[in-house]
Amino acid sequence: MIEKSKRQLALKTAWFSIFGNIILALAKGITGVLGNSYALVADAIESTTDVFSSLLVVVGLKYSTRPADENHPYGHGKAEAVVTFFVVAFLIVSAGIIAIQSIKNIQTPHASPEPFTLVVLLIVVLIKGLSYRFVSKKGEQLKSTSLKADAWHHRSDAITSLLAFVGISIALLMGDGYEAADDWAALLASGFIIYNAYLIFRPALSEVMDEHKYDDLVEQIRIISENISGVEATEKCFVRKNGMVFNVDLHLVVNGDITVRDGHELAHIVKDTLCTQIPEIADVHIHVEPDTF
Repeated sequence: MIEKSKRQLALKTAWFSIFGNIILALAKGITGVLGNSYALVADAIESTTDVFSSLLVVVGLKYSTRPADENHPYGHGKAEAVVTFFVVAFLIVSAGIIAIQSIKNIQTPHASPEPFTLVVLLIVVLIKGLSYRFVSKKGEQLKSTSLKADAWHHRSDAITSLLAFVGISIALLMGDGYEAADDWAALLASGFIIYNAYLIFRPALSEVMDEHKYDDLVEQIRIISENISGVEATEKCFVRKNGMVFNVDLHLVVNGDITVRDGHELAHIVKDTLCTQIPEIADVHIHVEPDTF
């Protein structure tokens, strides 16, 4: 079962993203409208979708950390990866909206953005960069797929804001004929958002499909198990990620002359030791094999 403190830390991190995105979405939207910058308005649209996707992360974290029950004997951890798919969908939708409006703006003559928009964008890039580092660190610490996805939202926002800064700078420096540089920046940002959506989608799909990506953890499991008295070797070792925890299937090789009771007790010792030394492991299913047949 997920430790209560981990669950609370994950939820606090998600709420940090929500409140931060609300403030930045309002700031970018107002500045974009007043400063005649669609790149900033597009950035505000992305931040708004980030708010909804972060709310989904909260829902997913709450549901995925529920204990196992009769209908879900392995727990509800896969819900976190499923929620990540919805987060990706929000990104794709926002990228589509930004791209369509950018193309319309490129085809329509308009005034250049106001210089003060650059100051706002620099502040946004700084805040989003720091937010990415904070949320990404928590995602790694908690082994949370959805928090890692949320971190990528922050990084995506930082880069799209940087692109907007470049576009507005070109429009202001080059003058007449370059007013659409701002819109081209927004269009480029939409492509980057799609790319980020793929980077978020891939590990979530890997988790749902139980793809093997945990060689370091497997090696750690083998070392701990083989150092326990009575264990001669380990054979098969499969690891599945389930939310913020892992389920392990492990084959132990033991002396073929010991009793069934002794083998059973040894398996429990190995399981308890692994769960104690590697807190991210929720459960270990052990098959005991004799060293000789």
